[in-house]
Amino acid sequence: MKDFILRKWTYDDAKACAQAANNPAVAGNLRNVFPSPYTLEDAKSYISMCIANEGRNQLLRAIQVDGRAAGSIGITVMSDIYEKSAELGYWLSEDYWHMGITSRAVQMICREAFAAFDIIRIFAEPFADNTGSRRVLEKAGFTCEGTMRNGVYKNGAVHSYCMYSLLREEAGI
Repeated sequence: MKDFILRKWTYDDAKACAQAANNPAVAGNLRNVFPSPYTLEDAKSYISMCIANEGRNQLLRAIQVDGRAAGSIGITVMSDIYEKSAELGYWLSEDYWHMGITSRAVQMICREAFAAFDIIRIFAEPFADNTGSRRVLEKAGFTCEGTMRNGVYKNGAVHSYCMYSLLREEAGI
């Protein structure tokens, strides 16, 4: 298992973030708001948003590996009738896939979110054919609640996606 830390983003992370994120294999499994190609300006904008919104119903962390930002993980508390739920999102440089980093990062940020916010559920929505991300969630203790058939449109194709969740009591909090 590869060592890593989760930490708050800094403006100095922009170059490393852009390098790690500028990969169609990463962007292909994320929402369209994640640009591809991913430029230095995209990284600067993202990091500015993370810093500005820290503590405002979300946790946004850099995944630092080998001394540099190699990915991102975040939890955002929902609103309205979903105010007791929060959404999890993450990505990691392809250089560090299959090293156990993301599953451990998910566990860490979920514990932090349950401690910080008045929520009872954290959910994630990976594409159904993204077996790597689905396995990350399962290793972190999430349960697949179902598949939303033909629920998203990405890169000119319709995909199904899965709804995964972790309840507070399942996280040992």
